[in-house]
Parts: sequence; structure tokens; C-alpha cells
Amino acid sequence: MAAPSPVRSADGPVHDGASLTGDRALELFDAQLTSRHLDLAARWLRSFGEGFYTIGSAGHEGNAAVAAAVRHTDPALLHYRSGGFYCARVAQAAAPAPPGTEDTPGTAAADATANANGRPDDPSGRVAEGTGGRRAAAGGAGGGGGAGGDPIADAARDVLRGIVASAQEPIAGGRHKVFGNAALDVIPTTSTIASHLPRAVGVGFAIERQRRANAPTRGGSRTGSARMPTDSRTAAAEARSAWPGDAIVVCSFGDASVNHASATAAFNTAGWCDHTGLRVPVLFVCEDNGLGISVRSPEGWVAATLAAKPGIRYFSADGCDLVQTYEVASEAANWVRRHRRPAILHLTTVRLMGHAGADAEVAYRPAADLNRDLARDPLIMSAKLLVEAGINTPEQVIARYDAVGWQVRKVAEEVLGEAKLTSAADIVAPLAPRRPVRVSRTVAEAGAWAAGPGAGARATAFADRLPEQAGPLTLAQTINAALADGMLDYPAMTVFGEDVAAKGGVYGVTKGLRDRYGPSRVFDTLLDETSILGLGLGAGLGGMLPVPEIQYLAYLHNAEDQLRGEAATMQFFSRGAYRNPMVVRVAGLAYQEGFGGHFHNDNSVAVLRDVPGLVLAVPARPDDAAPMLRSCLASAAVDGTVCVFLEPIALYHTRDLYAEGDDEWLAPYLGPGGWAGGHVPIGRARVYGVGSAEDITIITFGNGVRMSLRAAARLAEEGIGTRVVDLRWLAPLPVADIFREASATGRVLVVDETRRSGGVGEGVVAGLVDAGYVGVVRRVASIDSFVPLGPAAREVLVSEDAITQGARTLLAR
Repeated sequence: MAAPSPVRSADGPVHDGASLTGDRALELFDAQLTSRHLDLAARWLRSFGEGFYTIGSAGHEGNAAVAAAVRHTDPALLHYRSGGFYCARVAQAAAPAPPGTEDTPGTAAADATANANGRPDDPSGRVAEGTGGRRAAAGGAGGGGGAGGDPIADAARDVLRGIVASAQEPIAGGRHKVFGNAALDVIPTTSTIASHLPRAVGVGFAIERQRRANAPTRGGSRTGSARMPTDSRTAAAEARSAWPGDAIVVCSFGDASVNHASATAAFNTAGWCDHTGLRVPVLFVCEDNGLGISVRSPEGWVAATLAAKPGIRYFSADGCDLVQTYEVASEAANWVRRHRRPAILHLTTVRLMGHAGADAEVAYRPAADLNRDLARDPLIMSAKLLVEAGINTPEQVIARYDAVGWQVRKVAEEVLGEAKLTSAADIVAPLAPRRPVRVSRTVAEAGAWAAGPGAGARATAFADRLPEQAGPLTLAQTINAALADGMLDYPAMTVFGEDVAAKGGVYGVTKGLRDRYGPSRVFDTLLDETSILGLGLGAGLGGMLPVPEIQYLAYLHNAEDQLRGEAATMQFFSRGAYRNPMVVRVAGLAYQEGFGGHFHNDNSVAVLRDVPGLVLAVPARPDDAAPMLRSCLASAAVDGTVCVFLEPIALYHTRDLYAEGDDEWLAPYLGPGGWAGGHVPIGRARVYGVGSAEDITIITFGNGVRMSLRAAARLAEEGIGTRVVDLRWLAPLPVADIFREASATGRVLVVDETRRSGGVGEGVVAGLVDAGYVGVVRRVASIDSFVPLGPAAREVLVSEDAITQGARTLLAR
């Protein structure tokens, strides 16, 4: 190691021209050392079966400087190699800004200076929250929340608890090893393939939207409703607003992830927003070690592709050089904060110790390659910086390395004895909390408000043409009215998607909403389902109640991971500290006459039913659609539920049931006074009795309800009494209702318009078996095929004749 230069003051720059001070460099060096020793501790724990995660941050520790360049209140979504950032943020949150750094990035003085460049007068001003976001720090935050403890021990304890799957881990509670802590504004992400990037864009969108609005919701409640009483726990959580109005989002990822569709979607959306004048303050941080496990990124490819992103400012730095990383990261963060526009910070790093503990990289990397990386070890480069600045001697650097190592090892030994999750009930507790009484009360209070204090606002919104006074409505008209009522009840609610604003939806379901509530709450998006859902995920975290629309069910499939891997996991992997409430409207299912083919008649819902905790609603009739939508909105607001509201396209404009002109599929809209009495709880079916209703039970949903009622009428002419059960909810299935109605006749016909393999009918039959049903059961389902164009569709889909014949066959047994 080089001999020291003349001793510099610790509160001065580490070298001429640098803004990084010696004190700050020492703090960051501690964070780097802590991160490296955590990697070593993870492998030590793994060596005797007590560690369960060995993907480390060795070689990436320069990202500690990125944490120093932003505020500890800036929301961060971290790559799994951002250990240095996490350790630095723990220290950053635990201590006040050191003397002499008031004008460095992320401090009050610097923010005040930047106000002249277009930022709000009160840079620390909080915004009112909506229904979701950061609810409260999870219990046992490991001291990482700025409690003034030892930042090395606090950071080590947080991370090591994750490695040993301790139930006391600060965010996931032993469910996964993630970087996350609500007290530190570190949003957990399990992503290894950039699936968190679309969410980051959504968080940036939410921050900027709320900064511009910067007005409390009715009564100042972050639920967006002054009527809703809250218990003490919820009230305490809701007292916290999301993030400062001029916060920026920090989102890190690896170089191999640049090639993933989710990353492409996020970059494209951020650039698209910037091009259209929408501000999205996101700093993307690419930690580029040149490898995706064993696959090397082509030389120059990452820089070329990142620098070419339209609408996104590009910055680059040597991520192993602490000073350069800090200087460029500060410049990038300040630029994003000042201009409220997206930027990419491209850090070139190295990967030390392989991809993970079991990765023997000597098998695929030449020795010369490994030696080049060792020569750029960021810890060695930072140590050299401190010695050459005269801030530390070589002996002091080595002593500090050893001291931090022993401290981390001590914490590792302490967490070994902590309890693990030991019961299924404990594991799933935060997955999808359900408080049906509160949901019901919320719906009732919404009705009371709309019929009382809010009656004038409601009359104005509907231009004095209230839907309950309009006569019987179609399914599409009813959903439109329910959305309009929801926008009144939840000021944080937004409706967005392809063609939902100016056009009012391809089927007219959102017609007029933009005119009533304005383009900030009802707006068109770019044509990308991953980005639409990502906006919803981030908006929900930011305190909004997003209601995105996916134009067709078939279009959802290329974006399913945003629901499965991101939306549904948030409460699970944060123990409810974060939540992303969302009601995703999807037009789907088959039977469109004369239109479409597969992509407009998709009948595949299996993937949605497979997502733990997700609610899947399928309203068939107008008089069910509005109360079901109100239940979804209330559940999202109360419990942070992720709902998919699947609307049968073929029933949107259906008027007749039995005969042309009978208008029996229409229904009057229930006014606010009837909302409490007409409440439809999640997971409850609807039963129709036809004839004596004693001979056979038909269990169905969606388009099957209308077909089954028509078939039941034909059977009634033969003296056969039928119970038709409309499931209404495909997840969770109304198993108790199914079992009760099945047992009433002892004969069950399951009518499933989805496919025979993997369809809803399989779940219904399994539910009956599990519940102890002892009668006979038969299925009628669509065949295992995509839906073809034109009349050929009838050959693969369930028909009324098939239902009638299936019932007769069952009765003949």
C-alpha cells in the first residue's frame, strides 16, 4: 500500500477537488467492510447448515456511496448485491448529518439551495397518503430505523437475520432474505431479473403526482375517506405519509437484467413519460460486474444500451472508486431531484467470490480474469484512498477490517439461536389479511356518506342523472356507475390503462369518467401491460388506490409476474409493513359473437387462481357487479388486497335472458341507501332456484350463469328442479356455499367455461371432495384448446345443449 500523503483534516475533502470528506469516507468504508464481512459470515453459516442464502455483494461495495448521495428518506428498491448501500443507509438514518456537510446531497441546506431550480419551497413537506404504501415498520426493525444504535451491529443484525431465516428479521420475518426495512424506506424486492423496475417507475409516478397535488384528502385521512373510523393500529400507520414531496426513487439492478423484458418495459415507460411531459423522478442504478452467473455481457453492450435510452439521462462511474462513485451519484441524484426526470447511473463493478456460495467460478473464468477483478477490489481501493489521504495508516485500516469482522461474527453467533417460523399459520399470516367486518362497515359508511353529506357532490358528478334513477342497466353500464361512485368515495383512486380515458374503453365501460374526474385521475397509458401493472404497484405503495385496466385477458399473460411475483408477495415479504392495494379490471372470457378469436375470447384463468392471496372476482349480472366492485375497492383500501375483477365481455351489453326483448338480464342500480344491505362479501356465492330446486345443483360462473339459467328453464319444463350456483368469486372459492348447495340435491353438475385441464371446475370438484361431499358430480367444460375464430368457437366452448344433456345424464344415473 502506498505511503500516506500529508495528513488531511477528516472534515475536509479526501483529495483536491473532491466533495467527499474524510469523515464521510470513513463512514462509507465501514459500510463497505460490514457488507464484505456479511458475505463471509453467510458462507460460514452455510458451512454448518445454519445459513440459507449466500448471494453476496463482494465487489459491489462501492454502492455504499450511492446511499450517501441520496437521502435516507428516498425510497429504495435494491438489487441483491446492494449490501453496501443497505449498510450505509442504516448508518445514514441512525445519525444526524455530520458538521460541515450541510450542503452535501440529501441535506436540508442543499435542498434549500436547489429550490431555486424548481423544487418545492418545503423540500421536507409530507404529502397525504391514500390507501396503501408504507403502513408501519415491521416489528423488530433490528435497530436499522435510526434509533441511534451501532450502525455496524444494526445493519449486520438485519441482514444476518435474513440469512438464518430468523422470525425476527426486520422485513420478511424469516420468509426470505431481502434488503428491506420500512423504517429505512427500503422497499423489499425479491427480484433477480428486474421485475421490480416497473414498480419503481410507479413509485416515482406516485411521488410526483402527490407532490403536484400536495393536498390532504377529505378530512386529511390517508385512506382517502373522512368517513372511515380507524382502530389505533391503523390510525398510527396512516399518520405516516408516504415520502417527502421532492423524494426520488433509487432502484438498483444487475447488468444481465438490462436484457430482461421487465427492465425494457420500465425504461421504455420512464422515457415515454418524459417524452410526453410527465415527470418520473427515478434514479436507476445499474451495478455492472459484466456477468450473469457465468454468461458475460458483451463488451460495451450494457453502456451502449443504457446510454441510448430515450428520455433518460445517462451517468457512468467506476463503481470500485469510492470518490468517483460518490461524485457522479451525487450529480445524478441532484439532477433527478431538481428536474424530476429519470436517469441511469451505470456503475462498473467486479464480482468477487462467485455468483453465490456454491459457484466455483474457476470452472468458467480464466485466472487472468479473476486476477483483474481482485486488483479492482473496492475495499482495497477505498483503503488506499484513506491511506493516501493521510486519514488512516495501513495498520489502522487493517485493524478496522478486523474489528468490523469480529463485530459481524459476534452478531452472527447471536442470531443463530433466534426462533424460526414454525407453523403454516404464522407463515401465511401477512400474505392476504382479511377483515370482512371492516370491509362491510366501509361499504356501509360509503353508502351513508353518499346518501348524506356527499349527496350534493354525487349529484354533481353524475350531472343530476343518478344511475339508480336511470332504470335497468346493463353490466357495462353498472360497472361504469360503480367506478364513478368509487372515484367519489376514494379520492386517491385512479383509473388508467389503454383507451380508458378519451375513448372511454373499447366497450364503453369507462365512458365519461375522465370528463367527471379529470385527466389526473383517469388517463390513458402506453400499450404495455407490464408497465400498466407496474404503475399500479408503485402507485399503491405511494398511497393511491389504483384501478388499472387490462384491455383483454389474453394481454395479461405477458405481464403475469407483476401480479404473482410483485403484487401478491409485497405484504408476505414485508409482514404488512408495505402493501400495494390494487383492483385490476380485465375484460375477458369468451362468447363474443362475430368478433375476436383467441386474443379477444381468452378463457384461461388458471394462473390467476394459482397466485396466493389474490382475489379473483367474476361478476355475471349487473346487480352483482356493483356490490362486488365495491367489496374489491373496500378490501383494497382496508386490507391492501390485490384484486382482479374479470368482466365477461359477452355479457357487457346483454339485455335478455330467456327470450328476445325480455330485458331480464338487466337490473336497476342500487342507490347508496341500499349498499349496506346489498353488500356482497368476498368469497360468497349466489344461488338461484328454478322449479322445485330439489333435483340437481349446477355450479358455474361468468357466461355459464346465463347459459345455466336458460338450461334450467328447459329442465323445469321437464319437471326437473335446479339450483344454479353462481360462484362469483373464483379465488377464494365459496367452498362453504358450494358444499351446502351440492349436499341439498346430492347431484352436482359443474359448468366450466374455462378449459377442462387446469380449469375452475377442477378446483370446485376438489373443494367438494375435501369438504366431504358424498353425492355424484359431473363436469361440463370447454375443451383444451385455444378459442378459434368465428362459428368454430362453438365447437370448443361449453354450450347450453351440453349443459342440458349433462344434467340429464347425471339424473339418469
